Amino acid sequence: MKRLIVVAFSMLLLMLTGCSTATKDIQISAEADPKISFSGYKNYAWLGAAGIMFDEAGRWEPPAFDADTEVKFYIDRELRARGMSEGGAEPDLLVAFAAGIDMDNIEYVKNDKNDLETLKNIPKGALLVVLIDASSGLPIWVGAAAADIQENVEPETAKLRLNYAVTEMFKKLPK
Repeated sequence: MKRLIVVAFSMLLLMLTGCSTATKDIQISAEADPKISFSGYKNYAWLGAAGIMFDEAGRWEPPAFDADTEVKFYIDRELRARGMSEGGAEPDLLVAFAAGIDMDNIEYVKNDKNDLETLKNIPKGALLVVLIDASSGLPIWVGAAAADIQENVEPETAKLRLNYAVTEMFKKLPK
């Protein structure tokens, strides 16, 4: 029995460590209109077609993985957790998201051996989520996630990273 508990604890620790390693480069920020009471918003609609550019070469989006659908799923989940529902004749909120990818990003990287900085290609990506007051048409909350792009990742890792980014973003949405 003791051995089973040790193995279970070790597996849990490994999973938690793996999660933090897979998401440690993701930076989250958000800004809200301080004059808005978010508790008044009860339903939402998607503004136009959600969009993340298609990655034909499969460098940053795993083959047969639909990042658009995943991001929309996570945003829907977060809004529903706050008591909002999608639809209605006249939505209170409009929701939009977009992603940008720069596969040619170059940065200075410090070499640990000799303390010199060298240029290195480190692809970057960002996800932006915007909540817009439907009656005024003004943005009332913007969440952003920026991260290094990990090339040729497994779909599970991509889902983990997107889930983390959206979840952490919406933790910054006022109640």
